[in-house]
This record gives sequence, C-alpha cells and structure tokens, in this order.
Amino acid sequence: MRVICTLLFLVMTGAGSSRAESGGRVSYVGGTLDALNVGGRGSLLTVNEQVLTVKLGDWEIEVPYDRINLVEYGQNASRRIVMAVVINPLCLLAKSRRHFLTIGFRDADNRQQAMVFRIDKNKVRSVLVSLEARTGLRVLYQNDEARKAGKG
Repeated sequence: MRVICTLLFLVMTGAGSSRAESGGRVSYVGGTLDALNVGGRGSLLTVNEQVLTVKLGDWEIEVPYDRINLVEYGQNASRRIVMAVVINPLCLLAKSRRHFLTIGFRDADNRQQAMVFRIDKNKVRSVLVSLEARTGLRVLYQNDEARKAGKG
C-alpha cells in the first residue's frame, strides 16, 4: 500500500517526469557552432549534475558544467509598433521583452565556443539558478532590468 501511495504522489506532483526537469524551451539565436541552425527550436536540460544538455530538433549537445566559463542573461525590449498600427495606438505603451541566455564554454579541443538562446520567460529564473549552482559561476546580467527579472 505504501508503494502505491508513493507512486501516486510521484505521478501527481510530476516528479521524475522529463517535463518537470526541463530547463525550458529555447530558440538558437547564434554562436560559434556551425552545426546548429539559427532559429532552431528545442530545449535546455539542466537536471543532469554533470552536463548541460541542449536539444534542438535531431541535434543534441552535452556541455560539461566544468567547461562552462560564461553565463550571461539579458533582455531586449521593443515597442509593439506593428500592433499599434494595425490594432490600437495604445499598444505603443506596451513593451515586448525577449529574454536571451549566452553560454560560453571550452570544447573538447579547448577552443572557446558560445551559444546564444532566446529563452522562455517563465523558465529564466530556474535556468539561471540551476546554471549558477552547477557551474559555480555568477550570472552576468547585461543591465539592471535583466538583473531584476533574473533574480526577482
């Protein structure tokens, strides 16, 4: 009976599911890896204690946390001009924020590499906390707005 209750608890809370373990949806914006397609969509997985896993379509890379030497977070805010023209001029008052994560690391040949991702705004904090804990690095914030969003 105890085993059944434990299993029910794990299923109900989502423990053990890969969805709960995901670092979030990302889009690859650019970087030094030619194998990745700009605009490719996928996910970051931060649950493994040894490696950060990036999955983009059929492509997957594992970066050992001890080889990561840069974690940077920033935002890009832009006015919603198209919406203002098409829908309502009040849309000019609203800002659209895009969230970017840059990861720098040394590859197997000891060359510096970088990946820049647009990241799901709802996963930013959990990803940043995980990366700080696993890499031992402090996240660099591009500005005060990013610092507030990343730590808030």
